[in-house]
Amino acid sequence: MAYIGEIISLIVAASWTVTALFADKASHRLGSMTANVLRLFLAVIFLAALLWLTIGHPYPVYADADTWKWLSLSALVGYVFGDWCLFNCYLSIGARFGQLLMTLAPPFAAIAGWALLGESLFWKSIFAMSVTLCGIAISVLSRGEKHSLKLSLPLKGILLGIGAGLGQGVGLVLSKIGLEHYTDAIPADAPAHMAQMLPFASTMIRAIVGTAGFLILMAIQKDLPRLGNAVKDRGAMGYVLLMTIFGPVIGVSLSLMAVQYTNAGIASTLMALTPVLILFPYAFVYKQRIRLRELVGVAVSMLGVALFFLMPSM
Repeated sequence: MAYIGEIISLIVAASWTVTALFADKASHRLGSMTANVLRLFLAVIFLAALLWLTIGHPYPVYADADTWKWLSLSALVGYVFGDWCLFNCYLSIGARFGQLLMTLAPPFAAIAGWALLGESLFWKSIFAMSVTLCGIAISVLSRGEKHSLKLSLPLKGILLGIGAGLGQGVGLVLSKIGLEHYTDAIPADAPAHMAQMLPFASTMIRAIVGTAGFLILMAIQKDLPRLGNAVKDRGAMGYVLLMTIFGPVIGVSLSLMAVQYTNAGIASTLMALTPVLILFPYAFVYKQRIRLRELVGVAVSMLGVALFFLMPSM
């Protein structure tokens, strides 16, 4: 099927839009690390059940040491660092602006792909990244006294959003490396449908490592008792359940599937449409007005993302 990787990437963008809306709710209700631990733990259970039904093993069978190494690195960068930044970013500036800052993920993915995979990176990338940054600046800067510019959002939230983009972009490339090792590790006599389930098995590895990482952080901060209180909050657990299904189970797994069929840069570009898709649902849910400046900022940022990967190589 033509453009299957691109189609999957668009589905991921829609899935992450739903995830962002519920993650915003869950983060405010439970705290960022508690919400992350619960969603990743539930993701492990869902993925184990899915693998058991499809390949007969409730665990990532055939995964070798290299597969675990690269996917674990991906989990630490993408989940523990990236999602910790993202969920705390939601607490500071909300999912709408958090997802806008996530448009930095494709440039970070391209740079990581150049450094780790030897993918081409041309001067056009610097221009495209500049366009993306201009779009973000339009959205987060406002006019201060004496015609000076000032941040219209808290600096902490902006830095957390940048960290989230870095975590997602680099984490995606590390996941692609892990998937390549996983593919090579599958024996010739493995079930034919094992290849289609690799993204889900890979996501399970990442979810296991991510859960462990967040639990260690919570233990260091002596926050583990919050987990017991969280599971008693039915409303919050409903948000966690929905963001688990649309996040790690569907969104992340399909994002890994997307990079099997197209390069990491194009996949990241299409997945970065979430800031556009989230604008109106977020405004409706939170009864917020969307300013023209924000629409222009999102449009310019998305133009930068598109230019980053779609301009002819020069």
